[in-house]
Amino acid sequence: MSEKMNRNTYLTANIGDYPAEIVIAGRKFVKKDDLRYGTNPHQPAAFYRPADGNGALMDMVMLKSGKNGLSQTNLEDISGALNIVKYFDMPACAVMKHVNPSGAAVGLPGETLRQVFIKARDCDARAAFGSVIAFNKPVDKETAAEIMTSFAECVVAPDFSEEALAVFNDGETYKLNKQLRVLKCCAIESLPRYVGDDAAETIKVLGDGSLVIAAPLLTHVRSAEDMPAAAGENKACGAQVCTVEPTEQQMKDLLAAWYINLSVRSNGVVIVKDGQTLSVGTGEQDRVGAVEQAIEKFRQKFTGSATLEGAVMSSDGFFPFPDALEVAAAAGIKAVVSPAGSLKDADVVKRANELGVALRHAPERIFSHH
Repeated sequence: MSEKMNRNTYLTANIGDYPAEIVIAGRKFVKKDDLRYGTNPHQPAAFYRPADGNGALMDMVMLKSGKNGLSQTNLEDISGALNIVKYFDMPACAVMKHVNPSGAAVGLPGETLRQVFIKARDCDARAAFGSVIAFNKPVDKETAAEIMTSFAECVVAPDFSEEALAVFNDGETYKLNKQLRVLKCCAIESLPRYVGDDAAETIKVLGDGSLVIAAPLLTHVRSAEDMPAAAGENKACGAQVCTVEPTEQQMKDLLAAWYINLSVRSNGVVIVKDGQTLSVGTGEQDRVGAVEQAIEKFRQKFTGSATLEGAVMSSDGFFPFPDALEVAAAAGIKAVVSPAGSLKDADVVKRANELGVALRHAPERIFSHH
């Protein structure tokens, strides 16, 4: 029997074995769907919803199912993408791949949703192949046609025009994407965003079946006022305050970079310019490495006149030394937001002033360990 037949037999024997109801931490969940597979094709999985709840993901409506429905990886990427676009009032798009954004974008005044999607996709068009795409606004025909020019797993949005759905269902014109899954999500505005919002706790299962239950990763940052000029004090440098001011657009980009970084695996950095991610550094074990990775990815994937000059950067953890800031500044980055907390905060702030970088401090660390 072939490997493919063995795998399918295994899946067939296990799909549907999950119970109709389960109880976790005293809360009852009911099975919504058996999934195509879990993280990998040999791992059966099921999707459960709280018996007493409603939400953007649990109430999603499948408008086009593709060949085999959803997998756990699809759902995790949908969740991660919606957790980015939920923060924005302007049209926004997130392109997720392997539980990390390959790109995200927020619309500038006058930009169409199609243009916002292109900005998000083209941050890393190669990585966007086979991605999950999420929007915070209804999808129109022009955006749908652009999505269908490259391969994607799923697209999710609050709504779709009839013309957009016709494009998604046109498998003859768009053969590459004929199996695209299209989902209408519900109530993005109900998703928790800030510390204090009503939010379910996260549950992490460890290798031996034990559990860690924790508060969800949300942020205190609601506006630019929550990211003040960086400051620090120590014996070597005395009291230091960053005197370099970001421009209005840089401040908007810093907010966007911070919100996007909430859905990036740590160590994570996000580089943004004019509402578009230019690069995402993720999964590195040191802060400088994350910055170097993001800059190198940009240099490899953007050609011609593209530049990081004037861009901004968010860091999900503090800078223990000025070195990561120096690497960013040398690449042209002019504004940075990071948490405080380093013994050398004053040294980092002093160096930011010397480099002409507007350094802002966020009120918390936002490590995401998937």
